[in-house]
Amino acid sequence: MRPRVEDIGEVRGQGSSIVLIPGIQGHWQWMAPAVAALSQGHRVSTFSLNGTGSVFDGSRARIDAMLDQSATPATAVVGVSFGGVLAVHYAATRPARVSALVLVAAPGPRWRFSRDAERSLAHPWLAAPAFVSGAIGRLAPEITAALPTWPGRLRFAAGYAARAVRRPISPPRIAAWVRDWQSRDVVDMCHRIRARTLVVTGERGLDRVVPFDSTLEYVDLIPGARHAVLTGTGHVGFVSKPDAFARLVGDFIDAY
Repeated sequence: MRPRVEDIGEVRGQGSSIVLIPGIQGHWQWMAPAVAALSQGHRVSTFSLNGTGSVFDGSRARIDAMLDQSATPATAVVGVSFGGVLAVHYAATRPARVSALVLVAAPGPRWRFSRDAERSLAHPWLAAPAFVSGAIGRLAPEITAALPTWPGRLRFAAGYAARAVRRPISPPRIAAWVRDWQSRDVVDMCHRIRARTLVVTGERGLDRVVPFDSTLEYVDLIPGARHAVLTGTGHVGFVSKPDAFARLVGDFIDAY
């Protein structure tokens, strides 16, 4: 079933089309600095992930509806973290509608979950405090590297925390999305992609959420894929350095 028009999402800016898919937390608002930066030179469409049903099929329906509503035959698709896996699915199943694909710090196509992660899926609310506290520890080193001053770091942390508080995660939804992900053959999806592809990582050692080498697997599996490093960043460079991120992505999308 197609989503209602009011459920489709957010559209900003003018220019060539970009669809931006959020990560496992599910809310496009967490990416607001990246949306603002990209929309300076592009028409950016984005949405929050479905709360019910298959997140893969639901995201595909959302993107189809966005493109149909704006009469856009094809778009660049940018997926952030888990959103990168959803972007791979869309590019593999809708090849005629994807002009370019950008995967940003995406967990690799051969991603395997630890035993602790598997236990968290069975009891998502019990695992939530450890998930949140662990995320803070993982992001701290890259925020220090990305932003040169303590006032800048504190402003960034406050803004990031405010977005998270206004749009909190839903552990049961995340668990359902992960189970959906576990049922998919992402390696096979990669082999089916024909869009020109850019794989974006932060610097090796700064991404403590998704290992650098895991994301690089896409370069080997997607025909013709290229790799670029967003320097001075780790997993959240798209919001810690949104202008540099927008230049990198925009230059690739507009190169042809």
